[in-house]
Amino acid sequence: MRVKDLPATERPRERLLSRGPSALADRELLAILLGSGFHGTSAVDLAAQVISHCGDLTSLSRSEAHRLLAVPGIGPAKAARVAAAFDLVRRAAAQPSRTRITSSSDLASVAAPLLRGHSRERLAVIVCDARGAVLRRTVLTEGGTDHTLVPVREVITSVLTSGGASFGIAHNHPSGSLTPSPADLAATDHLSLAAETVGLRFLDHLIVTDTAWRRIPTARSSPAGASGADELGP
Repeated sequence: MRVKDLPATERPRERLLSRGPSALADRELLAILLGSGFHGTSAVDLAAQVISHCGDLTSLSRSEAHRLLAVPGIGPAKAARVAAAFDLVRRAAAQPSRTRITSSSDLASVAAPLLRGHSRERLAVIVCDARGAVLRRTVLTEGGTDHTLVPVREVITSVLTSGGASFGIAHNHPSGSLTPSPADLAATDHLSLAAETVGLRFLDHLIVTDTAWRRIPTARSSPAGASGADELGP
């Protein structure tokens, strides 16, 4: 049955307006985004097929638009609409705040919204003033599924042009691993030395997954206990 053939009280859009989004199932919310079905398949059924194609809602939120085109009935417009909706959610969660960075945990909380839910590695730079107040947070690079560059010069330039006095960086591991690679360790040391050279305070380099984070120690810090993992909040 087509959605428009349902009684008004059972249509997803009308139910959302009258009872709120919490009253709708995942497939019904997605159906509102899709707008319509195709060839005898309702928007709700099509939404269920899209979620099934990706595996679950979390995987759908990470999917790039072109992956959705493999689902019959999903064209460029629908795929772009879904991808845009999920990215808007991530951007809203990543809006800058005047949070102060006083610990590795604070840095993880500020950086995580820029990194969680992405299928490619990203490098986030968090720029702070002399008191630790966040001036800017941005994604500087995006690489593949298992690596991204840490361009030392670009990081330092970004901090200086933002008027920062201190900064931290974080990158995600889509695999869920919290183990730093040799490249991660080397980049941390290079950044620490570069920051010292230009009079900036380097706060931390973190690995962030969807559920946890881990500090990457510099060669000059104590390895014991310095790189322990911790969980991320919601």
